[in-house]
Amino acid sequence: MTQDIIFSDATGLAELIRTKQLSVVEVVQAHLDRIEAIDPKVNAIVTVAEGALAAARAAEAAVMAGKALGPLHGVPFTVKDSIDTAGVMTQRGSPIFKGRVPDADATSVARMKKAGGILLAKTNLPEFSYWIESDNLLSGRSNNPWDLDRTPGGSSGGESAAIAAGMSPLGLGTDLAISVRGPAAQTGIVSLKATHGRVPMTGIWPRAPRRFWHVGPMARSIRDLALAFSQLAGPDGQDAFASSTVPFDAGLGAASDRKLRVGWMVGPGFGPIDTQVAATVKAAAEALRGEGHHVEEVRIPALERDFALDVFNKLHVMEMKPAFREATAGHKNQMYKMAKTMLSLPDTSMKDYVAAEQAAERLRDGYAAYFRDFDVLMTPVLPIPAHKHGIQELVVNGETVDLTYLQGATVPLNVTGLPGLSMRFGTSREGLPINVQLVGSWQAETTLLHAASVLEAVSPVRGLHPSL
Repeated sequence: MTQDIIFSDATGLAELIRTKQLSVVEVVQAHLDRIEAIDPKVNAIVTVAEGALAAARAAEAAVMAGKALGPLHGVPFTVKDSIDTAGVMTQRGSPIFKGRVPDADATSVARMKKAGGILLAKTNLPEFSYWIESDNLLSGRSNNPWDLDRTPGGSSGGESAAIAAGMSPLGLGTDLAISVRGPAAQTGIVSLKATHGRVPMTGIWPRAPRRFWHVGPMARSIRDLALAFSQLAGPDGQDAFASSTVPFDAGLGAASDRKLRVGWMVGPGFGPIDTQVAATVKAAAEALRGEGHHVEEVRIPALERDFALDVFNKLHVMEMKPAFREATAGHKNQMYKMAKTMLSLPDTSMKDYVAAEQAAERLRDGYAAYFRDFDVLMTPVLPIPAHKHGIQELVVNGETVDLTYLQGATVPLNVTGLPGLSMRFGTSREGLPINVQLVGSWQAETTLLHAASVLEAVSPVRGLHPSL
């Protein structure tokens, strides 16, 4: 029974709790036991919320009293340790913030709680959320539950590892260039980076560069992403980017027989892509064709003209460095690799900065032209499956590239603000998950999640979990 609980999705747990087939205390305790048993190997959890069991008992009493229940009533969730949680340490992956306890929840956390969710724990991340492996001086390195010698990614790597390993059914991560979609791909779970501004970033640090940062759900099923997003989306009156009131259908349009127009591509425009990853993208596209949808291979010329990773780097470093300087002032001995690296990068010249802004506009225009004719774009998430810890370069199809090329297919969506979803559809020769990325037009999360739910129903890898 415990195994059924820890690998159930959040929607299923909520239904079992609502119908009194499971008690909230039983569900929360099962996940706490799993953390105690497994986390010493994985190191995904930074802090366990002391009030989790007390909150579970209160939630159970509400069920028994027949009170109105939220859609996530009694379901435990975890939160990346850059996201503020009232009364629970939020240390941002750095000794500089050791022991920091916020007074208020981030908007996203408050909304999860309002829906009935129970904060279970905080999860590991890189220093200041700024790298593609989750390692820092304060809480160490997280490991991939599929292979402990490999990374679960970054910056939401602790979150992805916790969900994949059965320590949490649902969580919140943040995404600057890759950080909910890449980790999901490395551990075989699902995640959503919605349109920029759909979910407020209030209570999350760093905010700079605000126009690229997102917060989003990570989970084990597409219906969980839809349910969580339906609770998270909408303005809060504090984050000026979060102004969209476009409605969202949490039912995924499941009864719809609408035929989708789907394009798929593995390049050019992303950098080199492993043949196994490319084959998985093509297989997922063919699976949608088999379900009666219009599918064709495409190219987006704007991605070929302007390499989005270069555009991103020229823009975000200039906007990020002042926040890093302020945070690290007087704490040079407590800085880890990435803060030092970021602060050492040369400033972008004004000429190059303006040119990058213009390139970003061309990328937006390129995607706008694409979405005139298509509903969904399918691409790789990562160029390779999860890599070994500590590497500095990738060798992909015989080509050696910098490790930042992991972001080649994900960062275009941060530059343009488009929504993207990461979901598993394959397995590497070494038994590692391979995810695909689905991309929708701006504010079109309903269509995006509907396409993902169709693909999930025919996935050859649905329900697979690591054995630890």
